[in-house]
Amino acid sequence: MPVVFNKNIDEDTILAVWKIEETEEQLISGLQLKQHELDVIASLNNGKRRLHWLSTRVLLRTMLNTSEYIDCRMDEHGKPYLPNLGYHISLSHSYDYASVIVGKKKKVGVDIELIKHKIKSIKNKFLSDSELAQKQIGDNTNGLYVCWCAKEAIYKWHGRKGLEFKRDIHIKPFKLKDEGGLNALVDLPEGTQELTVYYFKTNDGYMLGYVVA
Repeated sequence: MPVVFNKNIDEDTILAVWKIEETEEQLISGLQLKQHELDVIASLNNGKRRLHWLSTRVLLRTMLNTSEYIDCRMDEHGKPYLPNLGYHISLSHSYDYASVIVGKKKKVGVDIELIKHKIKSIKNKFLSDSELAQKQIGDNTNGLYVCWCAKEAIYKWHGRKGLEFKRDIHIKPFKLKDEGGLNALVDLPEGTQELTVYYFKTNDGYMLGYVVA
């Protein structure tokens, strides 16, 4: 499994993307799985879901550059965390890719998606009328995926249930590019916060968004 993208976002944060080319057995051989992890894998009845689960863990181990066992768990909100390490992490996967972001000091969120035209059929579920009125979003498939990845990354950054894409995350006008950034206002229980989300489109049709704050 080659690392196809690796970026030091700042001195404390790393983002990486890995193309999944291994079999389930090859991925398992690169890990030191405990029984509770084997139970999770056994509960995933879809082969692709198992590959996604395994590949994010192998990528995490590669990024941390260690052969030691890494205990990666999910909390009650579904947010991944490392009980024995002080890092903030976020995991994402879509079809043939896995992505992981690791931060030492700041909270992080990442989302990667294969671009498909069918997103137009659900745009009203995650975007407000004012967001859809922005010309770079509207009926633009790439613009819609930038917004979806941005909101998903923010949701993962927040790491708590209850945050709703359409109601609580508001994308401000931005200039759509193959690689760029946008600002979003997020209505949190403690007040509104403005976050910057960075995104890029891959040559083979995926969109990735990430936030560090």
